[in-house]
Amino acid sequence: MTTATTAAAGLRLTLERVTLGYGRGGVLRDVDLEIEPGEILTVVGSSGSGKSTLLRGLAGLLPPYRGRILADGAEVTGPSPDRAMIFQEDGLLPWRTVLRNVELPLAIRKVPRDERRRAAREWIARVGLAGSEDRLPRELSGGMRQRVQLARALAAAPRAVLMDEPFGALDAQTRAEMQRLLLDVLRDTSATVVFVTHDVDEALLLGHRIAVITSDGVRILAEATRERIVKEL
Repeated sequence: MTTATTAAAGLRLTLERVTLGYGRGGVLRDVDLEIEPGEILTVVGSSGSGKSTLLRGLAGLLPPYRGRILADGAEVTGPSPDRAMIFQEDGLLPWRTVLRNVELPLAIRKVPRDERRRAAREWIARVGLAGSEDRLPRELSGGMRQRVQLARALAAAPRAVLMDEPFGALDAQTRAEMQRLLLDVLRDTSATVVFVTHDVDEALLLGHRIAVITSDGVRILAEATRERIVKEL
């Protein structure tokens, strides 16, 4: 079993001529995209451009109308423990403590109790919440809840983490703290990360590469500046 300290290699995620959306016409059309194992790809675009739609397709929550989505060459046909999603709303279960929220994906996978408790405690400490294991979500600030969500996603050692504007509702100081934390904890994993944001500066800070979604499709900017991204948008 892969644990928090022995992460598997990141997934290679591929879109081949994908049309994806909630109607027959699609929101994203004829997209070709290759996301390298272990990279952080940040995705920016205007409201309604299809950023979240792209993530849901990669997560296996939304099948493409045309084309194929692949994870290490295998077609994505549904959700998988190898691909974890993190949302702007933390989705913590209010009746479960921090510890029991973080260990939930491991419990679902029937990981033995001692092993999952050990992994959960390790990740709670790594996101700076040691000592909060027995607190309930209502007792936490917004930034602390997002730390719990991050720990919950990473405790199960996914090979890809799909993040949908996870820091969008936080104040500026807490957001900056979470950005630094994310970069710090990702150094200890090999996971591929696709991070959706509406904040150009956040995209530049976090991303190895930046994908800009416009009405003309998805454009990858390997060498990006704020001015170039704004121009593309």
